[in-house]
Amino acid sequence: MKPAEQTIIVVEDEQDAAEMFSEMMRVSGYRVLTATSSTPAMDMIASERPAAVILDIMMPDVSGLEVLRFMRADPQLARIPVVVVSAKSLPVDIKSGLDAGAAIYLTKPVGFLDLKEAIERVLGGQSA
Repeated sequence: MKPAEQTIIVVEDEQDAAEMFSEMMRVSGYRVLTATSSTPAMDMIASERPAAVILDIMMPDVSGLEVLRFMRADPQLARIPVVVVSAKSLPVDIKSGLDAGAAIYLTKPVGFLDLKEAIERVLGGQSA
């Protein structure tokens, strides 16, 4: 499947970071949707069933970890890969994210190549 046929949802409450991650994915050829809080993000993920999700942990309403748990509890969303991008960089934070179901946990700041590579890795070469 070509990247343009795949949707990536960016869940990030910081406007600048959300725009930067979205633009990184658009440049890579993906269709991108953005949510700046967790509650609408969960609805968007459930209705869109994206190829992957880029998720921040520290959100204003519901923790990104809760979004991950919500996805993993739903059989129709459980297999969607999630790349966590968070300022929370302690080993315990990373372990919590991975234990909650993140495929990859990146710490901010994240460079374009790192994010692109992480998405390509979780999509398992489907982006060829």
